[in-house]
Amino acid sequence: MKLLAIVLTVILGVLGPVSAPLGMAVAQTGGEPPEPQTSSGPTAPQSAAVARRAVEMHEIEKLNAWTVGLAAGQLEGAPIRFATDIARVVDDGDNLHVLPIVTRGPTENVEALLYLRGVDVAIINSDALEQFKSLVPNIQKRITYILNLFPSELHVFVRPEIKSLSDLKGKKVNFNTPGTTAAYSGPLIFDQMKLDVEKTFIPHQVALEQMKKGQGDMAAVVFITSKPVDAFLRGKWDPGFKFLPVPLGNSELYLPSTLTASDYPQLIPQGEEVQTIAIPTILAAFNWQKGSDRYKRVARLTDYLFDRLDRLQGPGFHPKWKDVNLAAKVPGLDRFPEAQEWLDKTAASRVAAAPPGVVNTAGSAPPGTIVLPATPEEQRLYQEFLDWRRRRGK
Repeated sequence: MKLLAIVLTVILGVLGPVSAPLGMAVAQTGGEPPEPQTSSGPTAPQSAAVARRAVEMHEIEKLNAWTVGLAAGQLEGAPIRFATDIARVVDDGDNLHVLPIVTRGPTENVEALLYLRGVDVAIINSDALEQFKSLVPNIQKRITYILNLFPSELHVFVRPEIKSLSDLKGKKVNFNTPGTTAAYSGPLIFDQMKLDVEKTFIPHQVALEQMKKGQGDMAAVVFITSKPVDAFLRGKWDPGFKFLPVPLGNSELYLPSTLTASDYPQLIPQGEEVQTIAIPTILAAFNWQKGSDRYKRVARLTDYLFDRLDRLQGPGFHPKWKDVNLAAKVPGLDRFPEAQEWLDKTAASRVAAAPPGVVNTAGSAPPGTIVLPATPEEQRLYQEFLDWRRRRGK
C-alpha cells in the first residue's frame, strides 16, 4: 500500500499543473476561461498495474545485478563440468549467480569473450589464443586470465591394425565437430608431426561406432580434453583397440603428459602408461574497465572462487581441481587485477602470520590450507611436482 500511495502521488503531481498553462493561454487571448474539469485520477486497476510494473523492474534489476556469463564448452567435454563446478561453489543467491553457457568449444570461446553479449568470462585453450593474436593484434590488452585451470590431454585412439602414428598416414581420422578443441588443435598437432591423414569432422560418438564396427574406414579418433574421457570408461572395446603414444616435439604451446591404467583400466594394462601431450586451459576474463559494473561482477567471482578453492579440491568435484595452482602464470597474458590483488594479500598475510625465521611453505601448512609458492624457484618446483604426479597417474 505504501508503494501504491507513492505512485499515486507522483502521478497526481505530474497531472496537477496541466490547467495552469491552459489558463494563462486563455488570458493572453482574451477569451473566457474554460469550465473547470474535475479529474478522478487513475483508476484502481491502472494504479495496480503501475505498482506491479515497478516491482517487476526492481526484481529484474536485482536478478541481473550480479549475474556472470561463463562460456564453457560442449556437454561432453571437461570445460562445461569445470564451469558447473565453479557455478555451484561461488553461488550466493542475489549476490552472485554464474551462468555456465554451453558453446561450440573452448576454441570459439575466445570469440565469445571478445564479442558475444553477456559473456564476462570463458574457458579457453592457450593455442587458440595464439591464433587470435594474429587476427586481433591487441588481444593481450582485451583479455586477462584469472586462473590456469587444467591441461587437456591429447588422446589418439586407434583400431587394432594401427600400430604407430605413421600407420595413420592416408587413413581416415576423426577430429570431432567444428569448434571443438580437437577440431582446432588436433589438425595443428598432426601437421606439426607431418602426419598427412584424411580428416573428418563428425560427432565422436558416430566415429567411435564406425571404428568399433569396422565401418567407413575410420582408423582413429582424436580427443583433446581433460582425462578421463567417459567414452573410454563406459564403452566396451575388443582387444587391440588402444591409445598411441605422442611425442612432445619442439612446440612451446604444449606440456608433457601421460595416460595411465588408473585413467583407463580397460585399455591400459596395470603398471603401463602412454606418453602424450596436453594443452593448457585457462579461465579468462574480458578486460573490463576497473570499477565498471562488469568489472565488479568478475572481481566478486574471482574473490569467491579463490576463497573457496579448497571446496573444489574436495569430494564431489572434478579431480583435476586438486592440481590447480593459483600462482601459476599464463605466458603472454596479464592476470586479472583482482586475482593479482588476492594473491598479494594472501602472500602478505601468510608472511605476517609466520613465526620469525619460519617460511610458511607447502610442507609446513596444515592439511586443507591453500598455500601459494612464495618464490619463483618454489613455483618451478611445484610445477615439476605436478608434472611428475601426472606422469605417475596420481
